[in-house]
Amino acid sequence: MKQRFQDYLIKQGYSITTSAGNPSTVYDYAKRIDKVCEWENVTWAGLAQNISAIVAKYDVGGSKEDLGRKSHSAVINALKRFSEFLAMQ
Repeated sequence: MKQRFQDYLIKQGYSITTSAGNPSTVYDYAKRIDKVCEWENVTWAGLAQNISAIVAKYDVGGSKEDLGRKSHSAVINALKRFSEFLAMQ
């Protein structure tokens, strides 16, 4: 599922690498989803089954909003892109 999510992000125009050749948004968002899975103690599939509740938890007003805002809101943005990816499946 992780690879399909990364492929989806690439098709959506997200960057694979920076101009300096370092990993960029595609890699970062996948890493953020890995981290949320760790925090929630679920697999990617488990996260997918509960994505609406998880997004709400990490979004503005949610119980884990502070984690969602980490790194310029990269965590919540990754979750929202993952939710969009799932909706396309």
